[in-house]
Amino acid sequence: MGTARLSSKGQLIIPKHVREAHCWDAGQELEVIDMPEGVLLKAKKIFPATSIADLEQLPAYSGPVKSLEEMDAAIRKAIGGQ
Repeated sequence: MGTARLSSKGQLIIPKHVREAHCWDAGQELEVIDMPEGVLLKAKKIFPATSIADLEQLPAYSGPVKSLEEMDAAIRKAIGGQ
């Protein structure tokens, strides 16, 4: 646990060990949730939640069938792994 102080501008510095434990870097957006016992900070989700109904609206894929190995290779390439 650590201690933080609120600035006159309403800014709060989260202790380094907490930021590191949650992998929060500069620019990380946090949700601020008011709770009866205090305030909860949660990392804002990058993508909105998706429902099955949302997926049903997508057009069907009509290209050639890809193997799992081809899909894995494409993912590795996209993230710079190969």
